[in-house]
Amino acid sequence: MCAMARPRKPLLSYDRIVETARELVDAEGLSAVSTRRLAAELGVSGPSLYNHFRTKDEILEAVADSVSAQVDLSMFEGGRDWRTALHDWAVSYRAALRDHPNIVPVLARGPGRRPAALRLADAVYGGMVAAGWPAAQATSIGALMRYFIMGSALGSFAGGFVDDASAYDPADYPHLGQAHLLAEQQEKIDERAFETGLTALLDGLARQYEQVGRDV
Repeated sequence: MCAMARPRKPLLSYDRIVETARELVDAEGLSAVSTRRLAAELGVSGPSLYNHFRTKDEILEAVADSVSAQVDLSMFEGGRDWRTALHDWAVSYRAALRDHPNIVPVLARGPGRRPAALRLADAVYGGMVAAGWPAAQATSIGALMRYFIMGSALGSFAGGFVDDASAYDPADYPHLGQAHLLAEQQEKIDERAFETGLTALLDGLARQYEQVGRDV
């Protein structure tokens, strides 16, 4: 009788390591990621990870780039006007960060050498220059949008208020009588705040763009 073959373990790959690390970060935060923990989750020995990554930081950089890769950049290729493109890109970018908020501190360091993050920066800058923005202002727009989107993803405004009405004594906080209700409408309030801020930014840029057109 032939011996039954042992079931083969899934091959360890770069993508599988990144996916598992991303799931850990999403569930437990950056501190949950270590080579020992990852190896246990993957069912492999720790040293086998070093065939793909030398350090924990490299793993976190790869996780960050996998989130950047989720951002839609197609709006900069279809001939859409710059304002619509920026708006749609910002919404897509924020959605990716909202789904993976624990990796935002790594993304906030800047693109470094991460390929997807560099493609993102290239698409935004190229889209603005193609629309007629001077190079220096196109750079500033990319920076401005990144500050705004990253900031919106670092925490929830509404979620920062406790749902205990007694915390807002009208003698001390006469205008916060409804603040205890904010947390239960967190998503709605935060989405509305993001759209309000994004519209204000784009309105301001549109006024600057009119001046660019007059200066040409």
